[in-house]
Amino acid sequence: MKKTFTLQLSPEEAYDSQLFKETVLKKAGLSPHLEAAFARQTRRSIDARGRKVIINVEAELFLNEKPGSLLDHFPAYQQVHQADPILIVGAGPAGLFAALRAIELGVKPIIIERGKDVRARRRDLAAINKEGIVNPDSNYCFGEGGAGTYSDGKLYTRSKKRGDIRRIMEILVAHGATEEILVDAHPHIGTNKLPILVAKLRETILGSGGVIHFETRVEDLILEANEIIGVVTQNGDVLKGLGVILATGHSARDIFQLLHRRNVLIEAKPFALGVRIEHSQNLIDRIQYHCALDRGEYLPASAYSLVQQTDFRGKQRGVFSFCMCPGGFIVPAATAQGELVVNGMSPSRRDSKFANSGMVVSVELEDLPEYQKFGALSAMYFQADIEKKAWELGGKNQVAPAQRMVDFVNRKVSSSLLDTSYQPGLESVEMREVLPDFISARMAMAFKAFGQKMKGYFTNEAQIIGVESRTSSPVRIPRDRESFEHPQIKRLYPCGEGAGYAGGIVSAAMDGERCAEKLIASYVKR
Repeated sequence: MKKTFTLQLSPEEAYDSQLFKETVLKKAGLSPHLEAAFARQTRRSIDARGRKVIINVEAELFLNEKPGSLLDHFPAYQQVHQADPILIVGAGPAGLFAALRAIELGVKPIIIERGKDVRARRRDLAAINKEGIVNPDSNYCFGEGGAGTYSDGKLYTRSKKRGDIRRIMEILVAHGATEEILVDAHPHIGTNKLPILVAKLRETILGSGGVIHFETRVEDLILEANEIIGVVTQNGDVLKGLGVILATGHSARDIFQLLHRRNVLIEAKPFALGVRIEHSQNLIDRIQYHCALDRGEYLPASAYSLVQQTDFRGKQRGVFSFCMCPGGFIVPAATAQGELVVNGMSPSRRDSKFANSGMVVSVELEDLPEYQKFGALSAMYFQADIEKKAWELGGKNQVAPAQRMVDFVNRKVSSSLLDTSYQPGLESVEMREVLPDFISARMAMAFKAFGQKMKGYFTNEAQIIGVESRTSSPVRIPRDRESFEHPQIKRLYPCGEGAGYAGGIVSAAMDGERCAEKLIASYVKR
């Protein structure tokens, strides 16, 4: 027999498994020591709006029976060794999930990935952290699993396609993720666990007859009569398929330049640019959980989400937090020598003493008049110039320019900087030398406003670290709204973050699946 409950619990009741079971049994009017019972949570969210933190829980209680899995979807992967092939450029979440969906539909995916497999990437991440050496094909953005694998693993998305979200989560669970991601309102896997999961996704693709070419960079497209029939790699190899899913991520500037050079239609796209801001996690916990000392044993490291509209020279733009990483680290995310980019990540335990978040300003194309000469690549070149300036002011390595928050607002170079999670180190600079006026002025306005929304947030015990510039792609590769096919080049399916159609692991994975479905429906004979 199964009973369901909607509960409001204390953190201890929600996160201590034995106490949770006893609490549910009491709610059911049963003995809290009943052994022939099993209680589990099916949905959980934290409500910290009041003075007392409440955990909202949906729960199931099973009496005299064992519960089944929380999974509703068990993917069935066919053997596709001899099936028709499609090409997938990029092995991030969009590319991997496009490949898995192709296999489910009986088609052979051939993935072309410029970077290394997820394990081999570690050496290149160590090199950029410790020595400031950037491998342009293997870094925090490029390689198996994409940018999300080593830069956090948050699974929260604002996508409205809720059914697709559940499906993606269940595929992740089927490949080793904990069922907790099906329960938490803001699920998170963690950078320490994602590589193992990504390797299992690869095993499924290869075991089903798919192909993955690592350390293989696409350098040209094979186009015939406005139709793509294949690609050429850096070694001169030609790979062909029934269609091409282009899932290269938001940082593949060489792909944008290739498309532009080959007169394939692309468009400049608004994006957002700013900094990472780092506080102590204890301070954020005390603000968010209204606690005097620390959050205690049961509550997870707290997060925040902030947004503020600003007016600068008569133009309204939003300033907002992005990819907030509680208990996390700031990492160097450059993809080439001569640039400096920062990003955030959190391990599964979120047990770092630091909290960091992107704090970025919306950039519209009208904000960049001097870059209009670059046409579709205008926002990309603006982004690149800011990253180069940050690299120069940091000392022409991966040391990042930084400034204490109140000092930044008061236009004062910080005489000293705080401890940081950013391993390559920080250099005290006036961040207005890095950021243009229309961004820095808006950030200063927003920081003051955020201090009113979160008492204690606006403090010189926090510092801004720059630049956070890879929030989304500065280029859109257009596609038809119904078919997902490029409007000019047949059989080309722009996909995921790099094409401008996703913003994170889950939304990119969903987009990959949909692109595979559309391509196969149009061009694979049944």
